[in-house]
Amino acid sequence: MRLIKAIKIGLLFIIGFGVGIGVSYGYPYYQELQSRHHFQQNYDHRSSNTVGGITSQQKQILAQLNYHSGQYPIIYLNNGKSTLNPKSWKTNHVNYQQLDAQQRTSASNTAFLQQRNHANISLRVQQTVEPAGWHPNRNGLLIYNRGHLIAYSLTAGLNKTTGKYQPSAVGDQDNPRNLFTETDFTNQMLQTIYETEVRHAIEHGKHVIFQATPIFRNNETIARGINLQALSTDGTLNFNVYLFNVEPGIRINYQDGTTTVDNSQKIPVPFAADDDYEIDKSNEADGPIKATGKYSRPIADRPRQYYRSY
Repeated sequence: MRLIKAIKIGLLFIIGFGVGIGVSYGYPYYQELQSRHHFQQNYDHRSSNTVGGITSQQKQILAQLNYHSGQYPIIYLNNGKSTLNPKSWKTNHVNYQQLDAQQRTSASNTAFLQQRNHANISLRVQQTVEPAGWHPNRNGLLIYNRGHLIAYSLTAGLNKTTGKYQPSAVGDQDNPRNLFTETDFTNQMLQTIYETEVRHAIEHGKHVIFQATPIFRNNETIARGINLQALSTDGTLNFNVYLFNVEPGIRINYQDGTTTVDNSQKIPVPFAADDDYEIDKSNEADGPIKATGKYSRPIADRPRQYYRSY
């Protein structure tokens, strides 16, 4: 009898312990669901069919902005808050828009991301697509990158043609609908700040809407800048910025993409910028490039340099 009683007590202890563990792990998830629901119901009253994001009028206003030497290269739009609709996150995919009549990525690419979209950077391949306005880097000055709208590191498992989730897809590679001619400074020192925020959010299990829109003035082939917006469905990630597409020490002809040295062109480096640059294969089609040096702080006054490692 004592043995049976001991077994019953043991079983009750095991069951109780298991329930306790289940509650301890399940409660944070329940809290996250509750906070997400509360945020969505109180933050936005638009239909879930409305994605939101940048408007045509806002694009026109941004396109007319000129960058002036010494100006901070980031503008916070709508007080830095996204205009995306958190209720529009339904499935894990990305909306890749078609190129416009001038073969530019002038429309918004919008990604609906989750943890499984964090891509392995080592699997990136060289890029050969020449986006509108592209000019190979020459004379040892690293001016242009083939910039991703939706970063490669955020596109694991997303088919670059359909945008749908496909487990075997290693990430967005040489996709003409997701590339534009972007300066090395804007790509490596500005855009990566916000891509890192998105990556950290999905790594922590958040569902994130991320929208990227290059801003062109009239029929120019080089974007004047790029609007980045992101919003997690629980509201913990929320930003809306415009990044000028500029390079220190360089004057850009936005009409045709040609560049000239201009020592008066100086750009403040954001405090959050990371000098540990992402592996960049955007220029390898023009010969294997190895970047040297870093952008000077707190003001960058010249581009990085490179050499070709044949």
